[in-house]
Amino acid sequence: MDANSSSKGAEPRPGHKKSQSGLAPGLYVTATPIGNARDITLRALDILKDCDAILAEDTRVTSKLLTIHGISKPLSAYNDHNAQRERPKILAKLAHGARLALVSDAGTPLVSDPGYKLVREAIAAGIAVHAIPGASAPLTALTLAGLPSDRFFFAGFLPSKRGERRTALEELKNIRATLIFFESPQRIGESLKDMAEIFGARPAVVARELTKLHEEVNRGILPGLVSHYEKAEPPKGEITLLVGPPGEVAPDLARMDELLEKALEFMPVRAAADLVADALDLSRRQVYERALAMKGKNAKR
Repeated sequence: MDANSSSKGAEPRPGHKKSQSGLAPGLYVTATPIGNARDITLRALDILKDCDAILAEDTRVTSKLLTIHGISKPLSAYNDHNAQRERPKILAKLAHGARLALVSDAGTPLVSDPGYKLVREAIAAGIAVHAIPGASAPLTALTLAGLPSDRFFFAGFLPSKRGERRTALEELKNIRATLIFFESPQRIGESLKDMAEIFGARPAVVARELTKLHEEVNRGILPGLVSHYEKAEPPKGEITLLVGPPGEVAPDLARMDELLEKALEFMPVRAAADLVADALDLSRRQVYERALAMKGKNAKR
């Protein structure tokens, strides 16, 4: 649909009529919040209110979102476990003019879930498919990362077995784009270690619990992040991991320490960090945190 089309849906297929609400028959691939329940579009709320039923990755998760927004609709599960069995039934309903919304637990459907097979078969059957855009964890993380955003490659979840994971990373090694992954809290340390060994000292970002109360964005260089997560408590929540493209110049940490050491002799921490960050074109936050650490060590001597 173009910008002038109705937010209630496209024109119905021949022989099918719009519902009283004005929503045309078809499959509505609808983005939902990745954390903050208010990160949902007005159009998505219209779709969820006006559709005949909602296909959810986990009905328990979606029912909570619907309750928050005062929406009551029939819910049925569509996920990795039942997709092959349920898909023909869903397609039959769509073929008879149903208006169905497809949602995932969080973010935009079809990103690391089985929805693409349903969309592919719906298109093949001549059923109208509508995209209702909204929140997306990969794009949210990319906007916060401070890494090149003109080209990026979403690689989803890496294999859990180390050998397969390292093979996948070798295949991704030379892609000249920011790499975006999903990772579990249990494997973040192992994955970072493999990345540091295969990719080298590239800038990277671990973004956790995006848009939620305890959102955390940890920026650094791969070897440094490996060291951090070896010492830190295992993280909790959803993690999006980003790695800069090959050829990205990693900060000269030795030079940063050298300049900070000199600046801290006669300047406050904040002023010294700002001076060095400007001189080396580095993240002010990264330099400030390093300056605080150095100041603390010097104070103990």
